[in-house]
Amino acid sequence: MVKSAAAPKPAVPPSRRLSNLKMVWRFTLRYPGHLAAAALSLLVAASSTLFIPRTFQKVIDHGFGHAANTGDIAPYFQGLLAVVLALALATAFRFYFVSWLGERTVADIRIAVQANLLRLAPRYFEENRPSEIASRLTADTAIIEQVVGSTVSIALRNIVIGIGGTIYLFALSPKLTLSLLVCIPLVVLPIVLLGKKVRGYSRDSQDRLADIGAIAVETLGAMKVVQAFGQERREGERFEAAVSNGFATSRRRFLLRAIMTATVIGLFFGGLTLLLWEAVADVASGRLSGGSLTAFVVTGMLVAGSFQALTEVWGDILRASGAAQRLSELLAEQPEIAPPPAPAVLPVIAIGALRFEDVVFHYPTRPEVAALNGFSLDIRPGETVAVVGPSGAGKSTLFQLAERFYDPQAGRVSLDGVDLRDADPAAIRSRIAMVPQETVIFGASARDNLRYGRWEASDDELWAAAEAANAGDFLRALPQGLDTFLGEGGARLSGGQRQRITIARALLRDAPILLLDEATSALDAESEQLVQQALERLMTNRTTLVIAHRLATVRAAERIVVMDGGRIVEQGRHADLIAQGGLYARLASLQFHDVVG
Repeated sequence: MVKSAAAPKPAVPPSRRLSNLKMVWRFTLRYPGHLAAAALSLLVAASSTLFIPRTFQKVIDHGFGHAANTGDIAPYFQGLLAVVLALALATAFRFYFVSWLGERTVADIRIAVQANLLRLAPRYFEENRPSEIASRLTADTAIIEQVVGSTVSIALRNIVIGIGGTIYLFALSPKLTLSLLVCIPLVVLPIVLLGKKVRGYSRDSQDRLADIGAIAVETLGAMKVVQAFGQERREGERFEAAVSNGFATSRRRFLLRAIMTATVIGLFFGGLTLLLWEAVADVASGRLSGGSLTAFVVTGMLVAGSFQALTEVWGDILRASGAAQRLSELLAEQPEIAPPPAPAVLPVIAIGALRFEDVVFHYPTRPEVAALNGFSLDIRPGETVAVVGPSGAGKSTLFQLAERFYDPQAGRVSLDGVDLRDADPAAIRSRIAMVPQETVIFGASARDNLRYGRWEASDDELWAAAEAANAGDFLRALPQGLDTFLGEGGARLSGGQRQRITIARALLRDAPILLLDEATSALDAESEQLVQQALERLMTNRTTLVIAHRLATVRAAERIVVMDGGRIVEQGRHADLIAQGGLYARLASLQFHDVVG
């Protein structure tokens, strides 16, 4: 039965609900001990804060109101000092544990997102910009860190103070407190009405921030091209436009938050002022003591401050909700290329047989064009096959399917008799070494770049592979040898040196199947000859599939396959294909005329 590739998932409209934060909560729940310690510290700190007005009430009523017994005031001041000490210690503990939870939660989210990204097929990164994904891992997680490590704690503390303070206000004066509570709906209503719009602007702000990061990464990564073509001004204008767009979006968000904050503060403190007017009349009539009035004012200020703080942190929580949704999307993404429930086991002793049977394949980003159309090729164990053809003929697609980065829409690709769709992709790739056309050098040491071929390799094995790839001399000349940092993308190396490191990496892997995509394209004539000799030794008793336009590589092949339009149009040895006068002969005359002639 033919297995087809999954269709792209439709875009999911952004959600604007606080339920997005459930993902963050799941990660935080991994640390119940620290969570409990943070909660306990928060409760102690909030309770201590609420106990301060009560202590002031006792000091005023039993001290200032009874001048003859001023000595009785000492216990109350001592109690106030004890409350302040408890508040200080509890606040310190709360800060530590909450900050720990914020840092640890964000670290776990980043690790989980990166781990899931590493499982995804190349198609995902063709349809989604890696720079935008990187922004989610940095900017979005930074917002969550701020919320978990600070904002949530502030919100919970103020909720406790608000509820506890309201209860105490009832104990002091039910009449005044009921009047105060009438003002609460007036305060909550702007939060509810304006909060929805703030959430939308928060999500938009994060999207614009991701755009800014993507443009910056793209421009900085291509700085030589930008400067070579004199496009500095255009790139500056493009970046300025993205920043201006981001600022405009953020401006709408913080303008709305400012309006919301001003409305809440004005309504609450205005109502509190009217209540104090009434409270003074109660003190004058003897219905309320001076200490109780002081406690009511202080507690009312605490409650008012708690509501004010909640309006300020609400916007941060909404931003975190948008950030959590974006990260949840990355965590929920499922790999299209995944091991089947019961993977077929490849032969214990690798044979090295690679077969393409009537394969039809369309890239997801170019569904209207068949990269391979009815393609069949049987590569025998130990055989060296060179693939040539014009650009876009489908040569590189063979490598993509051989390593199961994609699955064909029709036909099958098999390794040692096992359909790749039935096998574990990791098991498939462990038997393949590849030298890509575009060299990939990581921003790490030369040692780590070589060890990518086989991480447990010894230094002797690293040097042996480097020598075989003609990389030993320049590696020894580096300031710290194998420990030298090569720069981002191998910026400290020449193109030929980068290519030789990728060849050494493939040599070190020592896999039964070798894929060479323009393996000598970036080398000078002398280096090419030395590397070609090393590759010829490596090809011995190994199945090798070579994409090449260099005649030296083609001549070394036991069979040459000529592709055009996703099909095989010719195959044979070099001399035979030249004699046929077909596409290969034409390509040879154009590209290799200096050697062929």
